[in-house]
Amino acid sequence: MARQPVVAGRAEHLLGSAVVATAPVAGGDICTAVKLRLSTGRTAFLKTLSPAPPQFFAREAAGLRWLAEAAPAGVATPELLAVDPECLILEWVEPGRPSAEAAAAFGRALAATHATGASSFGGDADGYVGRLPLPNQPLPTWAEFHAERRIAPYLKVLRDKEILSAEEADLIETAAARAPSIVPEEPPSRLHGDLWNGNVLWTAGERVVVVDPAAYGGHREVDLAMLALFGLPQLPQVMAAYTEAAPLTDGWEDRLAYHQLFPLLVHACLFGGQYGARAARVAQRYL
Repeated sequence: MARQPVVAGRAEHLLGSAVVATAPVAGGDICTAVKLRLSTGRTAFLKTLSPAPPQFFAREAAGLRWLAEAAPAGVATPELLAVDPECLILEWVEPGRPSAEAAAAFGRALAATHATGASSFGGDADGYVGRLPLPNQPLPTWAEFHAERRIAPYLKVLRDKEILSAEEADLIETAAARAPSIVPEEPPSRLHGDLWNGNVLWTAGERVVVVDPAAYGGHREVDLAMLALFGLPQLPQVMAAYTEAAPLTDGWEDRLAYHQLFPLLVHACLFGGQYGARAARVAQRYL
């Protein structure tokens, strides 16, 4: 590890500890990430974005703190070491191999995090999913929140940019309006909100740590659908342990694709129309 003076200086200012060495970390497509070795012997993870959108890192930090309230039974999050408007510093998580035992423990921990609950469907402030704004103003029911806060904003972007055809957009809008007849009513759960494979870290200590939350109060099947969307190692073990700890209403497997409409629209906004077309095909199944 060499030492990048600018990055090291920023970290030293925030942490009050000397940075001995730094090394770039691959994997993110939004922020620049760096591994820090501190004079205390500790290792940390820094990510930065300049200029960052307003409250970008503050909202991530708030999400990590909110999820950490479910400890010790809930899903582990890295310790938050420092945050400022253009930077976030976390404890370093040493990567390991996915194991069936860690997967089962993760499933039980995720159930405990969800069970910690939320005061409403939504949150106390808007946030971000990836680099896109994430509206979180509360609404009385999950069906309303899903349609108005998770589908409509991104569908509008895709319509305005003509990434989706009018027919595809209408299919998705119609399917979103059918949530009351598709998704069983439940109290709001404490969601990670962006729980895809890349935000699930398998550690050398055979535990799972989650990062990069877009946390809010929502339907717990949403986090499970995100885990399934892009493939998670040991997913059957995670799901089995989850449903043993917190049984789901019958038919949940068939509803996972419905909950994937939102992340597919987000991906269409970020990466292109193939995700929008996929969302339209999913929507067709629920009409």
